[in-house]
Amino acid sequence: MNTIEEIAGVIKRLRSAVIFTHMRPDGDAIGCGIALSRALSLLGVRNQLVNEGEIPEKFSFLSGADSFRRFPTLDAEGYLCVDSSDENRLGELSRTFLKGARKGKITVNIDHHISNTRFCRYNFVRERASNSENVADLIAALGVPFDAVIANALMTGIVTDSGGFSHSDVGGDTFRAAAATADAGADVNAINYFMFKKQSKARAEMYLAVLSRLRFLLDDRLALAVVPLGMLEERGLGQDATEGIVDFGLTIDSVEVSVCLMEVKKGQYKASFRSKGKVDVNAVAGVFGGGGHILASGCMLFGDIEEIADRLSYAVFRFMGDV
Repeated sequence: MNTIEEIAGVIKRLRSAVIFTHMRPDGDAIGCGIALSRALSLLGVRNQLVNEGEIPEKFSFLSGADSFRRFPTLDAEGYLCVDSSDENRLGELSRTFLKGARKGKITVNIDHHISNTRFCRYNFVRERASNSENVADLIAALGVPFDAVIANALMTGIVTDSGGFSHSDVGGDTFRAAAATADAGADVNAINYFMFKKQSKARAEMYLAVLSRLRFLLDDRLALAVVPLGMLEERGLGQDATEGIVDFGLTIDSVEVSVCLMEVKKGQYKASFRSKGKVDVNAVAGVFGGGGHILASGCMLFGDIEEIADRLSYAVFRFMGDV
């Protein structure tokens, strides 16, 4: 693996770059992308920021959130991937990325997932509460001072991926990175409002409806929330409205693992896993071809919801040990 200084050296030699972020982007992916794009622009490196889908509306308060493209139009020298454990996480853009890699484009991977496959020519993977901490180190190594755009983007990534500094993988580095962004002008109050407090009445009603049907398995050690597709459609909500549901299960004292199943089409569910720390949900997600972190992971599941619940329950049980 490369050092952050080596990665900075590679990027400094680029005249142009495309920054790839993972499908169904969260605050960390969006924050990393915006911050790195801004740093490159300040260095005079032409760049574009891409994501295969729509950026959730709640991130529109961030300067730079409107700069994401669905597809790159820049024939760049470098392809930079942030917060993606493998090329498949790029979604439809994985084809563009792989085609460019085969043509000899310089590929760089900056990530914090334990399941990262080191899929680029240059890789920096350090497990931390958020990848925004890694990107903060990279921008510092590039010699670019944080401005308000970079600071707000990075703070958004840090706050969201660390669960408001509540996850067990939060350490001194997390607070040091956050302090650097705060010193540079990050608006912590606004970020917390848009990320954790602001919601529509429709979203609140959906949230309550899902939690009212929360299921408990494995002697109440596994909490399972299900979001039927119709529940979002009938309220005019997007998939991003389900964020935070999976975290609720962990507030229950007996629960060690919480799972949220969001139906994306009939018979297909996006599974999000959270753990208090005694169960490695990266390993659980790996059973179904997914991955992520020990404490937070995801995968796609196919089939009838009751069959899926049984398969999930057995997979979680296998990794519970004496819990």
